[in-house]
Amino acid sequence: MTQKTTNFYKKTQKIVKKPKIFNKITISRLAREWLAEKRAEVKRSTFSTYSILINRHIIPYFTTVRVEDVDIQQFVSDKTTELSSKTIKDLLIILKMIFRYANRKYGVVCPEVAVKFKFSVGEAEAFSIDEHRQILNYIRGNFTLKNLGIYIVLTTGMRIGEVCALRWADIDTREGVIRVTKTLQRVYDPEKRCTQLVLDSPKTSSSVREIPICFDLLRVLRPLSKVVSADNFVLTNTMYPLEPRTYREHYRRVLKNLGIKYRKFHILRHSFATRCIESNCDYKTLSALLGHTSIATTLNLYVHPNTAQKRKCIHKMLKSLNI
Repeated sequence: MTQKTTNFYKKTQKIVKKPKIFNKITISRLAREWLAEKRAEVKRSTFSTYSILINRHIIPYFTTVRVEDVDIQQFVSDKTTELSSKTIKDLLIILKMIFRYANRKYGVVCPEVAVKFKFSVGEAEAFSIDEHRQILNYIRGNFTLKNLGIYIVLTTGMRIGEVCALRWADIDTREGVIRVTKTLQRVYDPEKRCTQLVLDSPKTSSSVREIPICFDLLRVLRPLSKVVSADNFVLTNTMYPLEPRTYREHYRRVLKNLGIKYRKFHILRHSFATRCIESNCDYKTLSALLGHTSIATTLNLYVHPNTAQKRKCIHKMLKSLNI
């Protein structure tokens, strides 16, 4: 055997043995490596979410577990008792990405992340039509910039971070649209172990959108747009934004003053979507207004027929039968 053939043989042997060597890598090590790689690829808020989920749940659970010994089904079963199905789903998505990284970098054959568990999204209780109208009427009679933000959300479906990041320059009263280009959120920094207020682009490209302004809101915004500074934030009319946590407290006080049962701020957005569906708005248009990447997201998260809608559906069906 020549020296050249011997060298080729040795290289081939190394390639064959490589998967066996790297199959002994622990999940926790892979998770740390993958997270370090992702730092430069994703938004700060996304990296923060990955970091929290990995450090709180994946690394502690799989500290010494090797790839070849991982039991995803058992992991899900154990986490079901302490976490929501939404969080478990997020953890499985992260594990899939970590395993793809392991396969790409080390040639490790990882297990399939295909497990059975009950995934359910709690049906959020939207404000009734009377409550929706009551909040809008209250804001008309008690105008403040903070109250204006609630009015905007109830008539556009914007997220809390989006309305907190809204500047007067984003409101085009001539075209009659609001341009959503930024979001404001408090993000955890795993290195500094503290949170920071971050003004960033929205979560997805679909979230960057134009939303038509209804006539009543436009009537309020037009005179304001002539006396405010375009660079100021809408909720404060200053160069400094109001952070979501503070704004949620203001919203809570508004509901308390009205004697309306408290629901999370996100229910304002949910109520907007519900009213649109009740008005026979098509799902594709609603999905675009909400800034979703797919119609499925809109249907799963926001469109929940109530008793009145179900009764109306049955009535239409019976009417078609002439009953």
